[in-house]
Amino acid sequence: MSQNSQNNQSTPSTQKTPSSQKDHTFLPQHGHYRNLRVYQVTEMIYDITYYFTQHYLQKGDRTVDQMVQAARSGKQNIAEGNQAAATSSETEIKLTNVAKASLEELLDDYEDYLRVRNLQQWGPLHPRYENMRRYARSAQIKEQYAGVIQRMNDEEIANLTITLIHQAIYMLHKLLVTMQNRFVTEGGIKERMYQSRVNYRNSQNNQSNQSNQSTQNTPSTPKK
Repeated sequence: MSQNSQNNQSTPSTQKTPSSQKDHTFLPQHGHYRNLRVYQVTEMIYDITYYFTQHYLQKGDRTVDQMVQAARSGKQNIAEGNQAAATSSETEIKLTNVAKASLEELLDDYEDYLRVRNLQQWGPLHPRYENMRRYARSAQIKEQYAGVIQRMNDEEIANLTITLIHQAIYMLHKLLVTMQNRFVTEGGIKERMYQSRVNYRNSQNNQSNQSNQSTQNTPSTPKK
């Protein structure tokens, strides 16, 4: 079998398609939110916060519900924003910003906890600061954190969570910038739907014109 013949069998014919499928697609493709690093970090933040509030805050303290709800909001709004992205850029941006605001609120709660109890918030000069940052960025933390926090005291857990929150807020800020730039360059769902329809109609017209041109260029059969 010749090389040309093999290529024809292995490659679907594209000559009949005047415009690529991409030209007619208006729903953006998004990966699953669980694969997002920022979602994975906020999931750890939620789990650690739940453990922290159950072990170091008194039952009935309103701060318990506030911290748990803020941690949950940070996680859930990333998920909902990612799922809404296919049909509403505005909703995606709004929910992602809500997630960021919720984590900023949670950050304040952890900082308040340390301050009012005269515990240290580890800054760049603290001897454990850099090690904590490296561990928070490491691949193994995802598998280890549930066991690690059981060996930590409240100051250590609070500082680990603060580090993770700073991480998540930074990633959400970068994500929001990307979303805004994508909206400016690609527009919202209505604009993409309209452009997709225009592309389809143009491709149909081009196909029709090519067919007519081909018919006109075909020599007529002489009469006998």
